[in-house]
Parts: sequence; C-alpha cells; structure tokens
Amino acid sequence: MRVPLSWLREYVDLPATETGRDVQAKLVSAGLEVERVEQLGADLKGPLVVGQVLTIEELEGFKKPIRFCTVDVGQANGTGEPQEIVCGARNFSVGDKVVVVLPGAVLPGNFAIAARKTYGRTSHGMICSGDELGMGDDGSGGIIVLPPEYEVGTDAIELLELVDEVLDIAVTPDRGYCLSLRGIARETATAYGLPLRDPALLDVPAPNAFGHPVKISEPLGCDRFTARTVTGLDPEARSPIWLRRRLQKAGMRSISLAVDITNYVMLELGQPLHAYDRSRIQGAIGVRRAEQGEKLTTLDGVKRTLDAEDLVITDDRGPVGLAGVMGGAHTEIDDTEGTTTEVVIEAAHFDPISIARTARRHKLASEASKRFERGVDPLAASAAAQRTVDLLVLLAGGTADAGVTEVITPSAPHTITIPANHPDQVAGVEYGRETVVRRLQEVGCDVYGQDELLVTVPSWRPDLTDPNDLAEEVIRLEGYENLPSTLPKPPAGRGLTERQRLHRRVGRALAGAGYVEAPNYPFIGEHVFDQFGLAADDPKRRVVKLVNPLSEEEPALRTTLLPGLLGALRRNDGRGSHDLALFETGLVFHPRAEQRIAVRLPVDRRPTDEEIASLTDALPEQPRHAAVVLAGAREQAGWWGKGRPADWADAVEAARTLAREAGTELLVRAGQYGPWHPGRCAELAVVLDGEEKAIGYAGELHPGVLKTLGLPARTSAMELNLDALEQASAGVVKGPRISTFPVATQDVALVVDKTVPHADVEAALREGAGELLESIRLFDVYESEQLGAGKKSLAYALRFRAADRTLTVEEASAARDAAVALAAGRTGAALRS
Repeated sequence: MRVPLSWLREYVDLPATETGRDVQAKLVSAGLEVERVEQLGADLKGPLVVGQVLTIEELEGFKKPIRFCTVDVGQANGTGEPQEIVCGARNFSVGDKVVVVLPGAVLPGNFAIAARKTYGRTSHGMICSGDELGMGDDGSGGIIVLPPEYEVGTDAIELLELVDEVLDIAVTPDRGYCLSLRGIARETATAYGLPLRDPALLDVPAPNAFGHPVKISEPLGCDRFTARTVTGLDPEARSPIWLRRRLQKAGMRSISLAVDITNYVMLELGQPLHAYDRSRIQGAIGVRRAEQGEKLTTLDGVKRTLDAEDLVITDDRGPVGLAGVMGGAHTEIDDTEGTTTEVVIEAAHFDPISIARTARRHKLASEASKRFERGVDPLAASAAAQRTVDLLVLLAGGTADAGVTEVITPSAPHTITIPANHPDQVAGVEYGRETVVRRLQEVGCDVYGQDELLVTVPSWRPDLTDPNDLAEEVIRLEGYENLPSTLPKPPAGRGLTERQRLHRRVGRALAGAGYVEAPNYPFIGEHVFDQFGLAADDPKRRVVKLVNPLSEEEPALRTTLLPGLLGALRRNDGRGSHDLALFETGLVFHPRAEQRIAVRLPVDRRPTDEEIASLTDALPEQPRHAAVVLAGAREQAGWWGKGRPADWADAVEAARTLAREAGTELLVRAGQYGPWHPGRCAELAVVLDGEEKAIGYAGELHPGVLKTLGLPARTSAMELNLDALEQASAGVVKGPRISTFPVATQDVALVVDKTVPHADVEAALREGAGELLESIRLFDVYESEQLGAGKKSLAYALRFRAADRTLTVEEASAARDAAVALAAGRTGAALRS
C-alpha cells in the first residue's frame, strides 16, 4: 500500500515538521511494516511553469520529426517574451497548455536544464512529459497537456504536486483495513495521539424502493449490496490533475473519470466498487453462484469458464462480472467513444473465502480481490457509494438519482469476553485495566465491564476473533520495544536427552573425520527401490505416502537416507567437485502394522495425556538413522606422498566411529544387501538383549547401481540405525583411564584360510589376550604361493599395558601367546614362520 503523506495529512493534523521518516518510525512502532519512504521531487528545482503553445514550426531534414515551438510562459522567464523550445513530441497543438521547464532548473535524476543548440536551433528549456518529471508513465506516452483553465506562468511544481513523500507499506494478511488511507490514518492518529477525521462519516440517504433493483440469491456469499445511480454525466469530462496525481502516487494508472473515482474511493475507504454503464444493464442486478461451465468475458478481455463455486454478478442476460474480483466487458464504461452518461455504482460486501478461491482459481488477482479476501468493512459500503456519487456529481456534472438500494443480511456484531488482566499475563507487563480499555477503544472497540471485559469488535477489524488478538492490540500500541527483555528460567533436569547428545556427538565426530553434512528433503519416489535392487518383499518398500506431496515424483516419506545423499553426491560430482565425503543424520519413516486415524487435538486447552498418546500411536515409526557416502580421493596426493582413494574400508570405519561415540561394540561381518557390492559389503550388528541384531550396512556400492544412478565408480556408503546403536550402548560414555606406565608392543602374523573373516580372528585375539590388552590393530594382509593355496596372512600389532605397573617381557609374551592359542583353536590360525 503506497500512502502519499500529503493525502494522509487530510485526515490527521500531523505537525508541519513531521517528515515521512518520522511517520515511518511511528507506524513501525505500532506494528506496521513500512518498507521505505520514497522522496518524490527531492532533487527537483524550478522554474517549472504552465505555458501555452503559440506557434509550431516543423523542422525538415532530420531522421525523426522535430518541432520548433514558441511558448508563452508569462513573466516566469523574466522578460515576458515567448520562450523558444525544440521538441520532438507530437501529441500537442497550438493553443495547448503544457508544462515548461526553463534554464536553471534541475529535473529528477540531477538533470540540469540550460539553453543549448540542437537541430540547428537554440532551445531555451523543455516541454515536459510525465516521465521526465518523475511522475511515471501516465499512458499517454508524450507531453503533459493540461486543461485550458490553468493560468500561464502558474508554478507547475505545486500544481502537479511533484514534491511529496510516499510511504510504501507491506500490509500483512491480517491487517486488511490498512489497504486504505482510512486505515493508515487511523493507525497514524493512534500513534500520535491525534483525532481522526474519518472519511467514512458521511450523510447517507436512507434506502428506498426507487433505486436500481437488486436480487441476492446467495446471502452467505454477499451479505450487503448497495446500488446508487448517477445520470447526466458529461462523457467528455476527464479526471482532474489532483485525482490523477493521487492515483499515480498510490501506484495506480488513470483510466477514465468514472473508473478513477471508484479507484480513488477504494484507496480512500478500502471499499472496492464497480461502475456499470446503466444502458448496458438489462433488468435487475443479481448475485448468485455460477453454473458449471458458464462463460464470462472479463475486463481484461479473457473469456473465462466459470466454476460452480464462483460468485457472479448478473443481469437478465447472465453473468456481467466476477463478484469481488473483476467486472465483465459487456457492461464496462466505454471511455473511448464517450457515450456513457448514466452509471450504476455497486458497493457490496462479499465472503472473503469465496473471493480468495475465485481469484486463485482463475489466476486473476486484482486490487478488489486483494482487499475482499483480507476483510473489508461491511458498514463502509453505503458511505463509499455516497462518496462516489458525490465525486461524480462534482467532477462529471452528473445528477444523483433519488433511488437508493440496499440489500442487507442482518448480523450481530462480534463480541469477545476477556479478563481485564489478560494482556498483562500475555506480555508479562502490568498494564492495568485503564490502559487496556483505552487502547482497545483507540482500536475502535466498545468496551464494557470491570474485571471481565465485554468487547465489541469494530466492523473493519474481522481479524479480531479471540482474547489473544485483543491482547496483541494492547501490546503493539503500548510498544513492543517497551516489553522487558527477560530470559526464561529453565527447570532443572530438562536438558538434552541422551538421544540428542548422541546425535550431536555423531555429527561432531563425522565432521571431524572430514565429512560434510548434507541435509536432504525427507521425500522419495518408489522407483528408487528398483534402482537399489531391493527385493520385492523388502521392508523398506513399505512407505508412508503423503496426501498432498510437494512433488508427484516423490510422494512418499523416506525409509532410507541414501537416495538423498547419493543425489547430493551426484550433483556435486557433476559440478566439478569429485572428492566427496558427505553425511546426514535424520529420521526415516516406517508405517505401523496397524493403521490408525489421528485424532484432531483441541486448540482451546492442553491435550490430555491420552489424546497425545493416541496421536503418537497414529504416527509412523520414526527411527533416527546416520549415513555417509564417499567418492574420489580420501587422502590427497602431494609432496608428502601418494594419495589414497576412498573405498569400502572408509565406510566401515565411519560406522566404527559412530559406535565409539555411542560406547557400543560394533560387530562387522560379511553381508549382502540391496545396493551394495555382494563381495564388498559389511553387515553392521550390535548385541541387544543378548542377541545379535543387524542395524545397518557399509561398503562399496554395486556397479549396476552406480551406472543406473549416474554415480562415480567405486562410490562407497554406510547407513545404520542410530537409535538401535544407542539402545545397545552401556549408557553414558565414560572417559578412558590413562595409565602412566609404558606400553609393551607385540606383533603377530597369523596364517588362516581366505574364507576366515578378519573380525573373527581379531575377536579371538582380543579375548585370549585378556585385560592387559590395550588395543589391537591389523596392519598388513599378505597373500602368496609360499603361504599355500587358499591362505592369507594377517599381521596384528598388539599393545599391552597395566594400570599399576610396568609389564615385563615375559608377561607381554604370555598374553600374546594366549591370544594366539585361542585364535588357533577358533579359526585354525597358525603363526607365520
């Protein structure tokens, strides 16, 4: 909403020293979003006067038409002699009144005017267009031609109201009354503590039976309809300069006098209006729902197919307009032929929801629909119609018809009961009853009662529906900046849960290991399961589908994190980033075996524990998973040596990193599942309730999956159930006890069958070494003919340390021998000679 400050001053006696910036600060403090204050004519400097064209000489021999004019500017040039001006415009003639800028003046954009020689003549100034004066394009595309009644030499800066300030206000959907000068003036008057001259306070004649007939067959869609008629209009009458300028400053284009007046009144009072050419209306004006498939050509020239929910204005022939959105082309006022001498003014109040749906259905947003869908004051309709009639009589020489039609569906004003201290409790500030009552009355409410207030909401505030709305009005008028800044006092024992702590530790650990977090949308398409090669009965194929998905290609909630992560990896690889290590932690969704319908929780009280439990039971299971994907180099090459590509072992190590953060022993064994390479896939398991449970997989992805998804070769991935990992943990992770005694290192190389997993050998060594073993590390895998067919050598570094003494060589050797003996018994391992 663009609000010229000069127009605003008509309704509020602002101090003369108040600038647009001052008013902006006041309105922002009152809760309005004033985005900027536009300074019109700030760099404009005269002389800029009204002139009359005396002669026009056409100059020949140039690529475009050029005219050499003499213009009478009175005494503005100091001599009284005609001013010689060269001009290229063609839309004026001898005798026309025009706007002339003389040498010494400065136009917007710091364009200084001086006498200069051009096209073989000397031009002493310019004949101006609206665009050159900063007025914008008025649609004429040429020089401003003024009405003949203006005196030559008159100051055009004041005449055209070129110097002004315009407040550009972003009106939120709940403040529809601020889409008018009346609403902004009310807020300004309240902010300054000044009286308001309400433009809607007009003497309106009582309705009678002589007005244009109106039939309302849809009272729920239209609860008020006012019709007034004006006859004897001068078809040649044009909008005066002040009217056109106010519309221009407010961001609207001048069209014709009748249309300009309806737009002006809409901006002034907030009530959209429509003017019909009375000669084009047949019979009574009606309001009804459209018939399915009915046709209507709107003012924009588009022939529209109507829906049965559309509210339409009709006459005896059928629809003549989309109610509250746009009029029809058949009854518009034809300004081009100048034949309209009688108009019927419509000022109605329509159902906001119906108008909003119609505007969106037809993709036809208009100034009228924007106001109706946000809420229009229904009691302003008759005043708006009267204001329109008065202006038509004044500016177009018309005569107001004695007939006044008003069709009204009776309705009681909206009342709200509110404790007098409710705003105090909401804001945490003691306002007191007197302040609450005074602020509500400033908003326009009628307030009765003492401790319990009965508040009648004003007709122009349909957004005030409950006590919290009233509390908000009190708080904003008292000033949000006056609310004390106090921190809440959290009760003890309500910090992060263990699940949240683990989630944070996991994120920090993966980030520390060189992974970059890449959150993704939790939506997938079911075709991804085919790309992953999942079995037809795989549990991951059971998905929760959304009723209204963001994309029809991804209508389901994810059951795995990998599709999103692999998509992110593919995009980054395609854009030139080839060495990638990404991770994500997030929820996956599995439908429950028994589907339940969620209950609708109440909003007027806290839900009971039973209601919350019932809602929770209806939700899908939502375990938290963690996943990583890797491609390209894991270690970069440089002067320090060769690099290393990422492989399946890095994906497994990421899983072990998570297990360490959870304080859980992770079992890693050969596995085969879905998108992973069958020979390079590790199954990840933990011990839960005495049984081993698989919680995820890690390894290199299948080449077929990589080709289908367009991923780099040898891409690896890991995904596991983070909640299951937490359940398998021993509780709070304890810090390790650091021994001050030296370590004893023993290396062993064991020869085993190729089919024996390293994990089994390591588990046997760890158990056999006993409590003295601090750590074990596989540092070499070797195969050769000397070992024998089907054999491999696994070399381990065993670190022994005691907490209370320095170990002897004999003690370390004995622990090593015990470890080797147990490994030999379980896996058939033999010491490599």
